[in-house]
Amino acid sequence: MSEFSKSLSVSASGLQAQAERLRHLSENISNADTPGYRRKTVPFRTEFDGGHGVARVEVGRMSLDDRPLDRVYDPGHPMADGSGHYDGSNVDLLIELADAREAQRSYEANLKMFEQTRQMSSSLMQLLRR
Repeated sequence: MSEFSKSLSVSASGLQAQAERLRHLSENISNADTPGYRRKTVPFRTEFDGGHGVARVEVGRMSLDDRPLDRVYDPGHPMADGSGHYDGSNVDLLIELADAREAQRSYEANLKMFEQTRQMSSSLMQLLRR
């Protein structure tokens, strides 16, 4: 496996991981006001293929945040109990937006790396053909 292929593989796995992260973040943001909704999180881990020296970013299994749900006081809400409260979500929009910005920047960095590697590979192929 060439060094260019290894670089493309690493960048592609980073793109896939950040895309998955952005998908869960957008679901969290969309459901921030949904009663009973629990925030989704996805862990990342790095996989090394020792034989080929290739590292990949792998997305772990999605899990639900076990922090307690916000108690919302709204006696007119159909889900309110006798005290006028219901369980809201445990999504903090500031955290989700900050995470989304970080994921977007990481995605863009991986995309830039992928493009630069592709361009270098293409340039090298043109030089070798001469």
